[in-house]
Amino acid sequence: MISSWARPAGVALRIVLIRHGEPEASATGRCYGKMDVGLSDVGRSQMKRVAGALRSASIAAVYASPRRRARESAEGLSSDVVVDARLSEIHFGELEGLTYDEAAERYPTLYKRWMDHPTEVEFPGGEGFGAMKLRVLEAMGAIRNAHSDQTVAIVSHGGVNRIVLADALGIEPRNIFHLDQSHAGVSIVDDYDDYSVVRLMNASC
Repeated sequence: MISSWARPAGVALRIVLIRHGEPEASATGRCYGKMDVGLSDVGRSQMKRVAGALRSASIAAVYASPRRRARESAEGLSSDVVVDARLSEIHFGELEGLTYDEAAERYPTLYKRWMDHPTEVEFPGGEGFGAMKLRVLEAMGAIRNAHSDQTVAIVSHGGVNRIVLADALGIEPRNIFHLDQSHAGVSIVDDYDDYSVVRLMNASC
């Protein structure tokens, strides 16, 4: 069980990264970043299992993205969730809510560039990966400064988790999609004084 893992000696902070559970069907096949959808029945069941696995993990604080799917996912972990907008998924701008086929039809050049080089695209009316990475790492810096010798949970999105994991592993942005992030997947990053160790990645509960 994940909850039986005591923090090893010397770990300054344990970060439990959790992707939200499966979203409701209206998000399927669509570009949904800022689009505010809740959890499906399956997603709620997934997050109940995550909460059960982490019940005795001594989590000192739970942070979440403001999106409904993340907030609903975090509710089972704590009644006092800290919502931080910097932990939001990427904002797709004019592509928000479109199916991938619709996005390809309406924005063919942008869509092809996105598929070929996903971290080099800025979405019209939204943001690009570089801006997202800056805000996510800024949030992580604030969380690290606020906690010492503790375990914290962060409930957010696949894109956010990939940024945090890639930063810990020294992976270049263009390679972050080699890091799978399933709905309700759990990863663990242990911070030492001068480096981080990824202890667990994308585990299913």
